[in-house]
Amino acid sequence: MDSFKILLLLFFMSISLCFAADPYSFYNFEVSYITASPLGVPQQVIAINGKFPCPTINVTTNENLVVNVRNKLDEGLLLHWNGIQQRRVSWQDGVLGTNCPIPPKWNWTYEFQVKDQIGSFFYFPSLHFQRAAGGFGSFIVNPRSVIPVPFSTPEGDITIAIGDWYTRNHTALRKALDDGKHLGMPDGVLINGKGPYRYNDTLVADGIDFETITVHPGKTYRLRVSNVGISTSLNFRIQGHNLVLAESEGSYTVQQNYTSLDIHVGQSFSFLVTMDQNASADYYIVASARVVNETIWRRVTGVGILHYTNSKGKAKGHLPPGPQDEFDKTFSMNQARSIRWNVSASGARPNPQGSFKYGSINVTDVYVLRNMPPVMINGKRKTTLNGISFKNPSTPIRLADKLKVKGVYKLDFPKRPLTGPPKVETSIINGTYRGFMEVVLQNNDTKMQSYHMSGYAFFVVGMDYGEWTENSRGTYNKWDGIARSTIQVYPGAWSAILISLDNPGAWNLRTENLDSWYLGQETYVRVVNPDENNKTEFGHPDNVLYCGALQKLQKPQKISSAATKTIGFTNLLMVVMALVMMMLQH
Repeated sequence: MDSFKILLLLFFMSISLCFAADPYSFYNFEVSYITASPLGVPQQVIAINGKFPCPTINVTTNENLVVNVRNKLDEGLLLHWNGIQQRRVSWQDGVLGTNCPIPPKWNWTYEFQVKDQIGSFFYFPSLHFQRAAGGFGSFIVNPRSVIPVPFSTPEGDITIAIGDWYTRNHTALRKALDDGKHLGMPDGVLINGKGPYRYNDTLVADGIDFETITVHPGKTYRLRVSNVGISTSLNFRIQGHNLVLAESEGSYTVQQNYTSLDIHVGQSFSFLVTMDQNASADYYIVASARVVNETIWRRVTGVGILHYTNSKGKAKGHLPPGPQDEFDKTFSMNQARSIRWNVSASGARPNPQGSFKYGSINVTDVYVLRNMPPVMINGKRKTTLNGISFKNPSTPIRLADKLKVKGVYKLDFPKRPLTGPPKVETSIINGTYRGFMEVVLQNNDTKMQSYHMSGYAFFVVGMDYGEWTENSRGTYNKWDGIARSTIQVYPGAWSAILISLDNPGAWNLRTENLDSWYLGQETYVRVVNPDENNKTEFGHPDNVLYCGALQKLQKPQKISSAATKTIGFTNLLMVVMALVMMMLQH
């Protein structure tokens, strides 16, 4: 072998070693409109690579993920990675407080490490009410092979996206909210982007495509179910089958049997389901509306089919009933309280999840965040937290910090609800780096809310009806409360969470109910290490987009060469590797 070949081989080996430490996964996403008819009515939906729902991202703990996004919509776009913590890189979170929108026809590349996480999540477009048109897909983070999993390897891994759906385009829904109107009852529920099986000739039109999941008898499957909808809590169940809850948003749970489980907007769960029935016919998969008048909302029901390979016929008859708790408002809450953290299981790391003793850490800050029914502010219908309807900054928060742009936001978000009239402000929470924050979410509205916190998994320590008081802490679970990123808050009730603020950045704290979020029910928690360095928070990426006060720094993008530039390094590696292999063969 001559010296040139040896040099090429050494170069190839060095590249391989670089990737061996923390491997890379690459995805190319072309985001565009397509026409689909999930409920039998042709409408414009948002697809990725022509698919609706969109492709599943499947990675392993600590992998580096590179997602090149081409925006072929007619408006700005950001993709948000719901539940992915973006350790040290809030620049990649994909919401307006962290990123400038990707303009139409532009490319932009997300690059982040899925650091110390496992579990079931999803992604979606975060701007302009676009999630109501689709653009969502599942996001799986597998554990490393050296980390034990608290259950046997399933026969298969199945992702299921459920969510309420309107036949109006997202632009029409957005305009309705801008005009001060309510969205009204959804037109249905989709399961993996498809409408309901025709279980009822009156409620379900003929010719609607429905989801079918094929399984082998006697086998156990892992079902990862996410509520990717707009604002409706859904009860998920499979006719004749038990759901063994195993994981939620990156935390292994104590394994318990449920005949059905309420899944609220933005939440994700993993179930182990054993195919132990006689397959005399197919079985219904159901996602039906909850915490509403379920008699009136009968049409808001998604129905798919579980098909055994030895099934003897089609599903027929009535759907399996959901919880019979119309006059018992505590049933769903008690079910939520029953979900516990598996403290002895390893998570992303080999040490047990319960080795983090959250219940013994002193709280450094307390925020009581109260939402109310929508209010009128300056002639516009708005939603609020603590009397403030959030106005998104024109310049991302940490970008403004780094480049010393003043006046972008105020660090004055109130720790208790304001007593004066509601107002519109860009007011955010000043979080203490390595502090331990208690947040009480008080829902004084008449509809269910769910809340999400970017950048962290928080501990769910309590929930109850009525107004939270200092004495409510006596009911907190300080041992095995589930760690997750999205929590429900029942109407006229509160939920309490604890957050260890060890991840610097600007992190969105919002309702996941898309209509309430759009109208201002959010804020951000700014967490800054006073000893700034590139170890606890990386600097802004080289391809950062500029907008607002920094718009003049943005260089135009040559559309024709955008894709080449953003993924050029990947292509170069593949070319080099191919050349090396060719040279070594001769």
